[in-house]
Amino acid sequence: MAKLPEPPGVAHLQSIPPEYVTLKKGTTVWRLFCQGGTYPTDWNRLRYYGPTSSRFDHHVCCPNGKPGMGNRGIMYLAVGSDAIATCLAEFFQFSRTINRYLNKVSLTAFSLKDDLLLLNFDSHFPTRIGASMAINTGPRPKARRWAQQLYEAYPNAQGIYYPSSMYANKPSLALFERGKDVIPDQYEFNRRLSAKGLANTIAITASKIGYRCI
Repeated sequence: MAKLPEPPGVAHLQSIPPEYVTLKKGTTVWRLFCQGGTYPTDWNRLRYYGPTSSRFDHHVCCPNGKPGMGNRGIMYLAVGSDAIATCLAEFFQFSRTINRYLNKVSLTAFSLKDDLLLLNFDSHFPTRIGASMAINTGPRPKARRWAQQLYEAYPNAQGIYYPSSMYANKPSLALFERGKDVIPDQYEFNRRLSAKGLANTIAITASKIGYRCI
């Protein structure tokens, strides 16, 4: 059997008790987002267009089988002492070049307005549901199909807590629209990557993980 088989169906998943991680109210989380480009957004906005190529997009395709706008939204975040580096490694993983001027890319941090309940993919839970830790590293289309079924099977889940495969398994999360109420009215930090004050942090991170930096 493949280490990451196809998901077994919503009914089967519902027969397996979920395992959660709770991020407490006041926890600081970080994200990168683009204020320009094809799909510009803001620091507090989830993406309702999908599914894209991102790993845990739980969106459902349009009737024509293509991505589109829908009711399911997602926001990818990082948490912990290495959250900024994790964001950089994840966001720029395909080009492996940290482009500080790309599409007005910005870094933001905010504190959760309430507790956040997340499915725990940094544990034995993926194996127990019939997947494996390859759900965090393996083929993305298959991981998205898992995310779609898990979203339906566990209606209390507000997202997924998972180890970053691009930055030393540091904690990351995919926030579903179910959890959007944890986003506060004001951020703690919000700055373009092109800001001089971020140049040193970006350069250090790029050196650690072997990315170029421009």
